[in-house]
Amino acid sequence: MLAWTTAATLTIPVTLANLGTFALLTALAVTQTEVSRRIERQRRILSNGPHVNMTSVWLLPAGLLVPPQLVAVLGTVLYVYLAFRSWSGFRPGEFHRVAANATTMILSGFAANFVADALHGHGMTAVALAATAFFATNTALTGLGLYLAAPEKATVEGCLGNMDDNLLELATLCVGGLLVMVLTTEPLLSVLVILPLYVLQRSVLIKRLEELATTDQKTQLLNATTWQDGAQREISRAQRENGSFGAMMIDLDHFKRINDTYGHLAGDDVLKAVAAVVKQETRAHDLVGRFGGEEFVALLPATSKEDAIVTAERIRQRVSELVISTKTNEGAAVDIERQTASIGVAAYPLDGSSIEEVMSSADAAVYAAKHGGRNRVVGSVALPEMAVA
Repeated sequence: MLAWTTAATLTIPVTLANLGTFALLTALAVTQTEVSRRIERQRRILSNGPHVNMTSVWLLPAGLLVPPQLVAVLGTVLYVYLAFRSWSGFRPGEFHRVAANATTMILSGFAANFVADALHGHGMTAVALAATAFFATNTALTGLGLYLAAPEKATVEGCLGNMDDNLLELATLCVGGLLVMVLTTEPLLSVLVILPLYVLQRSVLIKRLEELATTDQKTQLLNATTWQDGAQREISRAQRENGSFGAMMIDLDHFKRINDTYGHLAGDDVLKAVAAVVKQETRAHDLVGRFGGEEFVALLPATSKEDAIVTAERIRQRVSELVISTKTNEGAAVDIERQTASIGVAAYPLDGSSIEEVMSSADAAVYAAKHGGRNRVVGSVALPEMAVA
């Protein structure tokens, strides 16, 4: 980045028009950053992955409209301002991280600048291709940095962000592309971009707050309250339509031993791995949640007890095959395997007319599975037989 900036400074002249565009972009960026400072701070506090800020909105137009050296100055100003105003006091970011993030965004602006120069214009095609180059460069460098920071824990989503993260970045680039058009025709109208950006950031914050209110943070499954609400809606629907659903309760066997032997952080990794299995083996519209401790629940709409038992058996089998790489409290690497689960299955309306009755039957089936030797699936119809045994 420094080499490119130096080369541009020595070879590309800066005109008064360039300085005017740069000054306007800087003023708009600083104003928008200040207006949304509290929202940005709150979003950063609540973020649990790659944090997408709004700097692309300003650096993409800069990449197309001013020389690279001014792109570098704008990126530096923005990230210094963010570090001292929006992030100060909580997750302010170490200097090397702020510098790396700023460098990534500046290089992304350089990539957009390169494409725009190659196409000799600022038309729709040039802007679209420049935005694509910006996005690709930013994604590649950010992903590489996050991977190198902790390769042993790296995941595709952790390095590249989830769908919502990438859609937010694309949305900011779309606004940046529109801003290019405004700046080249009616520059003073560019001030109108501040309010839509404020609303965009606020809506992203609200969505994150909703996720926190409904999601178990260890496993990313529904929390108990949200699952219960969803289950009540599902039983109301089934009652109206004379439908049915399957339900299962999953209890990990001897989970306390994991916490006692390896520590609670290792136990958390086990919970995350099991939650991922349950999510993968159920459908997108199934209700999957964590009831606390080592208990998971799943409600499968329009599913018979027999089909629910088949799904439960797949989950049981996959859980028993897990090899979970984690660390003890002392930092020693360890692989946890042969973890098993006891699963009870019930169904509506066969096992109850309310969600409480259905889940009570599933819970009794879990008890029967534990009593019968653990690591097994038991349907509620088998309870009398298990009791005799």
